[in-house]
Amino acid sequence: MIRWFLRRWIDKFERTWNYDASYLRELLDVDPRAAIAFSKAAALNNYRKDVPPAVYFAAAIVGTMSEDCGPCTQLGIDMAQRYGIDPAVLRAVVSHDLTAMPFEVALAVRFTEATLNHAPQADDLRDEVVRRFGKRGLVSLAFAMAASRLYPTVKYALGHGRACTRVTVGGESRPVLRALTKAA
Repeated sequence: MIRWFLRRWIDKFERTWNYDASYLRELLDVDPRAAIAFSKAAALNNYRKDVPPAVYFAAAIVGTMSEDCGPCTQLGIDMAQRYGIDPAVLRAVVSHDLTAMPFEVALAVRFTEATLNHAPQADDLRDEVVRRFGKRGLVSLAFAMAASRLYPTVKYALGHGRACTRVTVGGESRPVLRALTKAA
């Protein structure tokens, strides 16, 4: 019964997002308990306190881009667009154009990159995040970073990763500047 329910959920997810979730099917086939455990860890995405949506999605997309430059990044962009995030802001995030982003979004991008790279400037950026969004906002961004990396990491580990592709934001095709996420 659990397999049936989870398969239906995966089918719906694929249809809704035009996304190949075959790695989730493999996880389910290997062990339904593994799929359930994965879904529990993925629930970190549901904690979005005290930060504007664009800030949250910027951190999540940068986190995804650090692990993937293809379908997972596109999925994050599609989810952000459906949530109502301005495509111009998303294009700026994907192309790492800090000057084209609102200040708070650029802060989230810089903080995410510095955190993921264990860069010294993460401390000052963290202080600014706390000043602007409070401790719950900081937790929200930390969870966005961690959860967004979970999906592509598991996907690639199971052998379902794809070569880098261009992503579409607001109808415009863009390359993912993944290398910039490695050098904050």
